[in-house]
Amino acid sequence: MPSPISADRTHDSFNIVAVAASAGGIHALVTVLGGLGADLPVPVLVVQHLDPHHRTVLAEILDRRTGLHVKLAQEGEQARPGTVHIAPPNRHLLVYRDGTLGLSLGDRVHFLRPSADPLFESVADAFGARAVVVVLSGTGSDGAKGVDAVKAQGGTVIAQDPETAEFTGMPEAAVGTGAADFVLPLEEIAAAIRGLVEIKRQ
Repeated sequence: MPSPISADRTHDSFNIVAVAASAGGIHALVTVLGGLGADLPVPVLVVQHLDPHHRTVLAEILDRRTGLHVKLAQEGEQARPGTVHIAPPNRHLLVYRDGTLGLSLGDRVHFLRPSADPLFESVADAFGARAVVVVLSGTGSDGAKGVDAVKAQGGTVIAQDPETAEFTGMPEAAVGTGAADFVLPLEEIAAAIRGLVEIKRQ
């Protein structure tokens, strides 16, 4: 089993990737996660807006489409390299400096729970410049406040090029903050993540 991660600020490397998606997000997530490879040396945390009243099979769907291990996040578990931890329905997903995950029933953000903003803000606080966050297809503006927080702490922000998004609201809002370091077609995002993680670890 891969070793857990923590916000070790003594090494010049990325420690975590966080991804947000909504409408049109399943296809986008399959494309991005499927291109990351099973040997990804960091964990991936995912918020996909879900129906709060129904059990989700999202983890099972994505687990069949990627070499990474995909699972619903659990309270208190450690985020692990090569693993995708997905926010369960009706819970905000958070991460702390020791790499443990939290699930919150806090107030809805943009009428949503889970929401990208609480995840991105927790990633910014815990990992600072060692965080990569990605905003994919979706309606509304969820994630925009969070990418500002990540950028303010020196992290790296990737937004899907709205021209390649099935729904443009979320990526347009992220780009509109001016915080995006990369605005990329969907098919190029996985390679960009791999490049960032691997280059910084050399």
